[in-house]
Amino acid sequence: AKVSMSNPAQCVKAFLEAEAYDGPSIILAYSHCIAHGINMTTAVDECKKAVNSGHWPLFRYDPRLSEEGKNPLQLDSKDPSISFEDYAYGENRFRVLKKAQPEVAERLMTQATKETAARFDLYKKLADMDPDCGTK
Repeated sequence: AKVSMSNPAQCVKAFLEAEAYDGPSIILAYSHCIAHGINMTTAVDECKKAVNSGHWPLFRYDPRLSEEGKNPLQLDSKDPSISFEDYAYGENRFRVLKKAQPEVAERLMTQATKETAARFDLYKKLADMDPDCGTK
């Protein structure tokens, strides 16, 4: 599963499913840190931006669902509602490069924006697949 504090209900659901699964479970959780250069009192808002930009899509994967004829990958994120750039430049780690080397920052931002969109589209396609490995 991939979780974030921006969606506590999804986070708890992922933990409960992982605990209930008779086998290994992995949960990746988005976490801010002081190096991001954000106001730590607004950390949950920054987590929401990461999710809403598509940078950190929320999902759960439960192999037991395939036994019920359902896709085991459940994408819990909606389509991105803000740009990756809006999310990224809200954090100091990205702003520093933009200030120091604007041309490099622009090139990398363009690449990161494309990769973020492509990765989110891939998750959408995988979550929309028929459990028998075909599209719905």
